[in-house]
Amino acid sequence: MNMLSEWYRRTFSDPQMVLLVLFALAAVLAISLFGHMLAPAIAAVVIAFLLDGPTEWLIRRGARRWMAFSSVYLGFILLSVIAMLTVVPLLIQQVSQFINDSPAMVGSMRNALLSLQQRFPDLISEAQVNSWLTGLGNEIANFGPKLLQYSLSGLTGAVAVVVYVVLVPVMVFFFLKDKAQILGWFASFLPSDKPVLEQVWGEVLERAGDYARGKVYEILIVGSAAFVTYSVLGLPYATLLAVATGLSVIIPYFGAAVVTFPVALVAYFQWGLGGEMATAVIAYLVLQALDGNLLVPLLFSEAVKLHPNAIIIGILVFGGIWGFWGVFFAIPLATVANAIIRAWRDRSQGNNGTAKA
Repeated sequence: MNMLSEWYRRTFSDPQMVLLVLFALAAVLAISLFGHMLAPAIAAVVIAFLLDGPTEWLIRRGARRWMAFSSVYLGFILLSVIAMLTVVPLLIQQVSQFINDSPAMVGSMRNALLSLQQRFPDLISEAQVNSWLTGLGNEIANFGPKLLQYSLSGLTGAVAVVVYVVLVPVMVFFFLKDKAQILGWFASFLPSDKPVLEQVWGEVLERAGDYARGKVYEILIVGSAAFVTYSVLGLPYATLLAVATGLSVIIPYFGAAVVTFPVALVAYFQWGLGGEMATAVIAYLVLQALDGNLLVPLLFSEAVKLHPNAIIIGILVFGGIWGFWGVFFAIPLATVANAIIRAWRDRSQGNNGTAKA
C-alpha cells in the first residue's frame, strides 16, 4: 500500500504528467460523449489529416503552400465526385442484386454440403447443415432491411447525405487552409511549457499519421487490383467483392480470412466446383499475399512498431468502443497509447534519476 501511495504521489506531483492524463481523458470523453453529434466534423478532421501528408510533400518539393493545398484539395474533390458517380451507384446495384440472389446461393451451398455429408456422414450431420444454412440465410435476408432501417434512422437519409456531401468538404477546406491557426488556437489553452505533451504529439503525427495515410492508399490499391482481377475472371459482383477485398486490409490477420468466404461462395454459385472457382479463390489469395508481403512493407516500413498481440488487442478494444472507426484507427490509437506509456515511463525514470542525484 505504501508503494502504491508513493507511486501516486511521485507521478501526479509532476504537472507534466497531470497535463498528459487530463488531455488524454478529455479527448476520450469528448469522442465518447459527442462523437455521434460531431461525426461530420470528425470525418472532416480525419480527411484533412490524411490530405495533409500530400500537401506537405508538395511543399517540401518546392511548391507554394496555397498551390500545394489547392492541388491536393481539388484532387480530393475530383476523386470523390468520380466515386459518387461511378462506384457508388454500381455498388448499390450489386448489393441489391446480391441480396436477391442470396436464397439461390444458400440453396446451392446446401446441396453441396448435403452431398459432402452423404459422403462423410461421420464428419457432419444433416441437422448441422440445415442449422448453419438457416442461420446464414436469415442473416443475408435481413441485411437489406437492416441497411435500409439504418440509412433512414435519425433525421432522414437524404438530410444525412446532404450534410456529409456538402458540409464535410467545406470543413476539410478550412481545416487544410487554416491548420496553423486552428492548432495555435488549441495550443493557446495549454501551458507554454508542455514537453511531454509535445513528445506524444510529435510521435503521433510521425507514426499514426503515416500509418493512416498508408492504410487509405493500401485500400485503394488492393481494391482496384481486386476489381480488375475479378472483372478479367468474369466473377459476378466484381465491384462489391472488390470493395470488400479493399476493406479487408483494415483488420490485420482477420480481414483476409473473412472475405475469403464471400469470394468462394460467389465463385461456387457462378461455376460450381471446378477450375474456374479454384482460379478465383487462388487469385484472391495471391492478392492478399502480395498485399502482406510486398505492398505493406513498401507503404508502412517503420511507421508502426507494435507486437502482433498489441495490434489484436487494440482492434478488439477500440473496435468495441468506437465501432468501424475504432477498427480503422485501432493501430494508430494503439500507437497513441504506446506513445503515452513511453512518455510516462521516460518522465518517471527521469524524475527518479533527478531525485537520486
